[in-house]
Amino acid sequence: MQGTKHAKLPQVSEVAAELGSCVSEVNGWCASKRLQLNTTKTEVMWYGSATNLGKLSASDKLIKIGTDILQPTGQVRDLWVYFDSELNMKAHVRRVAGACYYQLRRLRALRGLLGQDVTAHLVSAFVLSWLDYCNAILTGLPGSTLAPLHPFTRLVCDLKPRDHISESIRALHWLPIKQIVDRLQTVSPCSPDHQW
Repeated sequence: MQGTKHAKLPQVSEVAAELGSCVSEVNGWCASKRLQLNTTKTEVMWYGSATNLGKLSASDKLIKIGTDILQPTGQVRDLWVYFDSELNMKAHVRRVAGACYYQLRRLRALRGLLGQDVTAHLVSAFVLSWLDYCNAILTGLPGSTLAPLHPFTRLVCDLKPRDHISESIRALHWLPIKQIVDRLQTVSPCSPDHQW
C-alpha cells in the first residue's frame, strides 16, 4: 500500500493522524479478509527539504496504527527504486552504482581473457541494463549526483583512473551517463515538443 499526503508544517500532526487512521482502516479490512498487515514491515517517510524536515519534532513524525507506532525511515524502496526523504535520488544512484561495481568486479577478472568487443557487449548486458531500468527518475539530476555511474567505460577500454573517457565513449559509440538518462526526456511522447 502506498499513500501520500501534502501539508504545510503546522498541519503535520493532522496529516500524521489521517495517515494513521487510513492505515488502521486498511488493517481492519485485512483482518476482515483473514489477512494481517505486518506493521513491522510497514515503512513511512516524510519528504521535504532538509530545512523543513529539521523543523519537525520526533513526535510529529510518528504514525500511530492501533497500538503500534511507526518510526519514519530515511529511505524507502519501491520497485527497486530507492527514494530518500529529500528526493535527491542519491540513495538510488548509490545502490545502482553498487550493483554496477559488483558486475564490473566480476568482469574485471575476465577482462584479460576477452577482447574489447566482447567486454563491451558484456558491459552492455550486465551494467547498462541497471542504468536503463527506471532511469526516467534520474532525468534532470546534476552531473555530480550521476558521477558514480561512470566507471564502466574505464573497464572496457582498460583506462587508468586519471585517463579521460570522452574519446573512449565516442569510439564505443556510447553516450555519456547524463545523456543516457536525459535521452528519455527528448523522445518521450508526453513531452510538449514531441510530434506524432
